[in-house]
Amino acid sequence: MKKRYIAGGIALTLVIGGAVAAYTILPTTHDGSPTELPELARFGDSIGTSVQNIALGTRTVVETSSLVTGNLGEEERTLRVRFWYPSDGAEGKAAEYAHEIIVGGNEAVGVNFAGQAINDAIAKEGKFPLVVMSHGFGGWAEHYSNLGEHIASRGYVVASIDHADERVTSAPSFLTSFSNVLQNRSLDQRQIIAKIISNANSASTGYAAAIDTNKIGLIGYSMGGFGAIRTAGAPYDYSAESLGNLPEAAQQSIKDGTQETAPISALIAIAPWGGTADNRSWNSDALSKITVPSLFIAGNQDDVSDYAGGISWVFDAMKNSKRHMLTYREARHNVVGNAILDPKFPANDDFATTEYMREPVWRTERINAINQHFITAFLDLTLKGDADKASYLNTPTQDSNDSNWEIAFGEQLNGSLAGKDQESHWRGFQRRWVVGLEMQSKNKGE
Repeated sequence: MKKRYIAGGIALTLVIGGAVAAYTILPTTHDGSPTELPELARFGDSIGTSVQNIALGTRTVVETSSLVTGNLGEEERTLRVRFWYPSDGAEGKAAEYAHEIIVGGNEAVGVNFAGQAINDAIAKEGKFPLVVMSHGFGGWAEHYSNLGEHIASRGYVVASIDHADERVTSAPSFLTSFSNVLQNRSLDQRQIIAKIISNANSASTGYAAAIDTNKIGLIGYSMGGFGAIRTAGAPYDYSAESLGNLPEAAQQSIKDGTQETAPISALIAIAPWGGTADNRSWNSDALSKITVPSLFIAGNQDDVSDYAGGISWVFDAMKNSKRHMLTYREARHNVVGNAILDPKFPANDDFATTEYMREPVWRTERINAINQHFITAFLDLTLKGDADKASYLNTPTQDSNDSNWEIAFGEQLNGSLAGKDQESHWRGFQRRWVVGLEMQSKNKGE
C-alpha cells in the first residue's frame, strides 16, 4: 500500500490494513516569526510560483546495452522547471509540493510540502537576479522548496530544475541512471540557463521579464554540485573511474556541450560529489579555472561525497575563487532538503527512505534555517553588491563554539541577534545559539 505523509502544519492520516492513525507534522517553512531563526533566515516579501516545461532538444542517452556496446540512444529531452519569484502580494491558493519517493525496490512514500508561494501570482515589477537550483541523484525540483521560496522572498527569481533521473530499482537501472546523471547534469544546467536567458530577453511581462540576466547564481547539491562545478568552469578529468567508464560517445557529448563558459556570477556547492581521492572528477589545474565567488556547505561526516578527501579538497583547490565553506559538525550528506519532522516517518521497515531524507544528528529544519541565512548573505553580496553582507560570512571565529558575546550579570537578551556591535560573535545569530558550525574563508590565491 502506498503511504502518504504531509508536512506543513497539516494533519496527516495514514491508512494501513484498515487502521487509521492521524498526527500533525510541524511546518517546514517559516512565516518570519523570530523563534530560533538566524536573522537572514526570516521570510521576506510575497512570492509567486509557476511551473514551465522547457524543451532542450535531442540528447544522447546511455541505455543498458550502451554499457556493453558503447552505442548511445537518443531522445528529445524536456525538463520541468519550478519557478519562484517576487510578487505583489496577490491573494490566492498557496502551493503544495507533492512527490513520491521511491528508494531502491521499496514501495512509494508520498510527501506533500505546504508552501508559502501563491500559484501563478502576478510577478512584481522590476529586475531581480536569477538563481538556478540543481538537485542531487534521484531528487526533484521541490526537494528543497523551503530554500527556493526563501531566496525568492528576498528578491530573486529562482528556477529549480527537475532533472528527471531514472528511478533505480535494480543494479542495471542504477548503472544506466547514474551514467546519464554524469552525462546530463552540467548539460542540463547550461541549457536551462541559456533558455531562461533567451525567454527573459524576449519577455515583456511576467516573471521572465523580471529576470536580470547579467546576475545569475547557481546552486548544486550532491550530483547537482558535481554538474555545477563543471558549469562554473572546471573541466572533467576522464581518467576518473566513473567518468572513464562512460561510453566514449557519452564522454564526447559532455565535452561538446560544456566547452563554452556559462554566464554565472556566483556558485553554491552543497555537499558536491566528485572530489573523493579514488574517483576524482577534476584535477587541481581544472579547479583553479573557476573564478566566480563560491560558497560550499557540507557535513564533516559526509560519507557520500567524502568531506575530508573530497569536498574539502575541491574547496582548497579552487584557488582562484573567493570562497567560503560552512561546515556542520557531525552531519553527513543530507545538509539540504525539506524536513519530515514526524518521528514515525517512514515505517520502521523502510529505513532506506529515512536515510535518504534525514540527518542522524542535526534537525533538518535547523539546518534549513542556517542555510537560508548564509545563502541569503552570499547571494546579496555577490549578485546584489550588498557589501554589508560580507560581515555575515567573514565570521570572527572559524569554530562557532568560540563565538563570544559579553553581557552584564543578569542581563536578558531575549533572542536579540548579534549585529555589528557584537564583533566577537557570528553576526545574525542569538547568543549561545550558534554551535556545531565552522566557517572557512579563503581569498583568491589562497
